[in-house]
Amino acid sequence: MRRSRAVRICLVIGGMFFVGIGTLGIILPLLPTTPFLVLAAICFARSSEKFHNWLLNNKCFGAYIKNYREGKGISLRQKVIVLSFLILTIGYSCIFVLDYIVGRIILLLILIGVSIHILRLPTLHRPDASGSKAARSLPEKDEQGGGMGICGKDNEKIGGKS
Repeated sequence: MRRSRAVRICLVIGGMFFVGIGTLGIILPLLPTTPFLVLAAICFARSSEKFHNWLLNNKCFGAYIKNYREGKGISLRQKVIVLSFLILTIGYSCIFVLDYIVGRIILLLILIGVSIHILRLPTLHRPDASGSKAARSLPEKDEQGGGMGICGKDNEKIGGKS
């Protein structure tokens, strides 16, 4: 029985580690976010229902993980932001930081690979004015005028809790 508890503790620690790395991936374009968040979800699913539910219902990560798992993709706005940061940071590194041609080539290959991956992901769309179910929905503004938050989700209370 001790081993099972020890394994669960290790998986929770690993899940938290992967959430931390995934969070850094939001800020650092060369560090992938999705694989680390999916790994965290797997660790939590095998160790703690509480942490698994927290991650899937998290304001910043929940919708991101669910949409990726379900193959829905990301919004056009998110694609533009990701690609812009990617191009700016890699471009800056290639022009001002790296003196070695091999390093520049590696960064440009990373830029191309990540860009292709992002562009190949399905694009989430806002529902059209007719309310067609064909369009995939993104959160709309809430009653208080809040809208898309910093984490790409509207500023609503999760699960109706205050």
